[in-house]
Amino acid sequence: MAKPVALILLNWNTPVHTANCITSVKQYCDEGLFDIIIADNGSTDNSVVLLKAQFPQLIYIENKDNLGFAEGNNRGLIYSIENGYTYSLVMNTDTLVDEDIVSKLSIHLNNHPNAAAVQPAIYWLHDKTKIWNGKGGFNQLLGLTYSDKTLPAENPDYENAKWVTGCCMLIRNSALVKSGLFNKQFFLYYEDVELSYRLCGLGFELHYLPSGKLYHEAGVSAKVEKKEGFLSPIIHYYITRNRIWFLRRYGNPIFYPIYVIGGLLYYSALWGYFKLRGRNEKAGFLVKGLNEGLFTPKNLIWPLNKIST
Repeated sequence: MAKPVALILLNWNTPVHTANCITSVKQYCDEGLFDIIIADNGSTDNSVVLLKAQFPQLIYIENKDNLGFAEGNNRGLIYSIENGYTYSLVMNTDTLVDEDIVSKLSIHLNNHPNAAAVQPAIYWLHDKTKIWNGKGGFNQLLGLTYSDKTLPAENPDYENAKWVTGCCMLIRNSALVKSGLFNKQFFLYYEDVELSYRLCGLGFELHYLPSGKLYHEAGVSAKVEKKEGFLSPIIHYYITRNRIWFLRRYGNPIFYPIYVIGGLLYYSALWGYFKLRGRNEKAGFLVKGLNEGLFTPKNLIWPLNKIST
């Protein structure tokens, strides 16, 4: 019989971080509750060989190419569903734990059958006194997603959230069967927000459990050092495009004029900043993201047959 939880770690050229995450989880969490699935996204640095040598007992899914965060994790989610796990725990590899987060999150979903997913409070790894991601919210007037980073009170209760983060989210597999998986068209960024809204649209709740803790380095696979700056230029393409896609489906049409005016001011200023700093590649990806975000037909973003699988 399958264990209750499939813990899915998506690796892309980060074997050291992935190994540290695995070691942390195995040290603090009850291994009787979960199996670890490593979904490798076509790494080119011998990641799989290195990880298999250190952790031969884990389950490995070797994707030939970099499928992005959405579809890379989907391969793990499909395995989880097909092999009878009750829950799937999607967790970034650049994270560490110092408590049994698997037990805490799975017990919470056991006790709250109306919840499709739950996330813990996620703190910065370099400063464990500050929250990197808390309760997910959405300002419908401005069309902005946000995370409440207020430190929780002592012995806090759970709260309902608008969305939960793919950095660490325990998802009920039966809910995923109804909603579909991450939308692979998003590739990277906003795929967790989009899935969250699909789950809520089916009547499920999403919970933020601040008594649970995880520590996150943030953005390891996206960081590069080059003349364009520390953050990879293509990140601006995905963030820009996918935010617009999200608003086209889940934003309130009454507020579209505000979205347009706010977006025009913000993206014009950002493009100008890139050009002034000589970051032409970032400026180009920003324009590409705006173009695809605004003009990609909806039926290509959300295929009519079955969403996000």
